[in-house]
Amino acid sequence: MKVLVVGGDGFCGWPTALHLSARGMDVALVDNFSRRRIDRQIGSASLTPIVSMEERLATWQALRGRALDFTELDLAQDYESLCTLLTHLAPDAIVHFAEQRSAPYSMRSPATKRYTVQNNLAATHNLLCALVEIGLDAHVVHLGTMGVYGYGGTDAPIPEGYLPVRVSNAQGQWIEREILHPTDPGSVYHMTKAQDQLLFAFYNKNDGLRITDLHQGIVWGTQTAETKLDERLVNRFDYDGDYGTVLNRFLMQAAVGHPLTVHGTGGQTRAFIHIQDTVRCIELALTSPPRSGERVRIMNQITETHRVRDLAALVAQQTGAAVRFLPNPRREAPENELRADGRRLQELGLTPTTLSAGLMQEVHEIARRHAARCDLRKIPSTVRWRQDEGEAPAVAVA
Repeated sequence: MKVLVVGGDGFCGWPTALHLSARGMDVALVDNFSRRRIDRQIGSASLTPIVSMEERLATWQALRGRALDFTELDLAQDYESLCTLLTHLAPDAIVHFAEQRSAPYSMRSPATKRYTVQNNLAATHNLLCALVEIGLDAHVVHLGTMGVYGYGGTDAPIPEGYLPVRVSNAQGQWIEREILHPTDPGSVYHMTKAQDQLLFAFYNKNDGLRITDLHQGIVWGTQTAETKLDERLVNRFDYDGDYGTVLNRFLMQAAVGHPLTVHGTGGQTRAFIHIQDTVRCIELALTSPPRSGERVRIMNQITETHRVRDLAALVAQQTGAAVRFLPNPRREAPENELRADGRRLQELGLTPTTLSAGLMQEVHEIARRHAARCDLRKIPSTVRWRQDEGEAPAVAVA
């Protein structure tokens, strides 16, 4: 299978490309290096040192004897170049990671809100439009997010994409239908992922594009079997308040002796998945594509759910770290339940990697090894979702 991974330099894209290549697939990557530029913009960096793309590719070929083609291209801006590349490569499938992925960054300023919308929606639409224009029947696998559904506190289970409903017609008869599950995005980033769903539904209905949308939970861990092979293949480890995911942040904070930062009550329930399961889910989606004429396939890419304060207590128990509760900069319910159906990927062959002391210790060790690279000033999450009238600008909380 020939696969194009767009956003192939990122936290999920890079290990996915290596995983698929190791499984014998012919893999090409596209990226515009926006994530590296954002690091420079916000004055942060991956805790793990990331080498150039040239060195990454050369290392993989030297170790495994498999070449990864790479093209620097901006999906949101370089439409004609995208069409040319797709025509030349003619991939069987495209894995779409090419979107700005941080909710806090998307709420940082008017500029980052506009960038997130312009980049994410244009990238998705350009890809779909290009496939139609050149007549390429490639299966699109998109990394979505459970966050499109919001965290409103209900314990009603979230199905895999489609919600069965009953509506009454003009004659008073009840009709059964299935609709896209209503969305309730909590940030500009999540709003773009909700809009992606409508783009997919339209191009699937109108042009017959085959699309799988994977609504993923929060990713924890940093290494996969392939990225462990050599330090030059190491994956990103984001710990800052903009891009660091909650469990990774806790483990890093414990490694450097910083209190674990819990925002609000810590009663927010979130879905989680280990990075090794992320790449496995992509593989399963690719090897089980939708049939021609099938509606957009939506699967919840999660393995477990946890309350944030419970995670903090677990890390504190294992590491001896203190826990500090801080004001919540987000606009969200202080407590919520989260139940979601995630059976389809398990039926396809996923064996879930659930939270374990061993894996948490592995992440903690990586954080401790690179602790000298940590900038303590970047740990607090200071982006406010809304600045109330008369409120002073947000400042870092030490």
